[in-house]
Amino acid sequence: MADTQRRGRRIMMTPAELDEFLTARRTCRVATVSADGAPHVSTLWFAWDGKSLWLYSITRSKRWADLRRDPRVAVVVDAGEEYGELRGVEVSGSVEFVGEAPRTGEPHPELDAVERLFARKNFGLEEMPHDGRHAWLRLTPESTASWDFRKLASL
Repeated sequence: MADTQRRGRRIMMTPAELDEFLTARRTCRVATVSADGAPHVSTLWFAWDGKSLWLYSITRSKRWADLRRDPRVAVVVDAGEEYGELRGVEVSGSVEFVGEAPRTGEPHPELDAVERLFARKNFGLEEMPHDGRHAWLRLTPESTASWDFRKLASL
């Protein structure tokens, strides 16, 4: 067990690696708790602002209903196909609902920067297109775990 613990620390991403990885990746997997206690996992685009994951969710989704009832969530962002290339981050905590739901583009200073970031990253636009179906969830991680199996080659 001790060897596994030490290896885990060695393959963990540094804060700079973690920031770079989350900034570059586009898709995450969001795990929520359903009303009956069963887990529910769905895929979603996100933006990372250096301290929080911003999820742009459809407000008529099971994910949204789950989070309205219980804001606890775990999110995984990962990459790689072969074992030696696997890398990723799991963040968990409780989401906060930010802005109107659904989002129509009403002025909301807290969303200005994240909407520009999300629009550039996912749509190649300078301004966020609002469809009246999505709204923002902010996850400021309470817990973070990361791995980069590419580091195993040097162990």
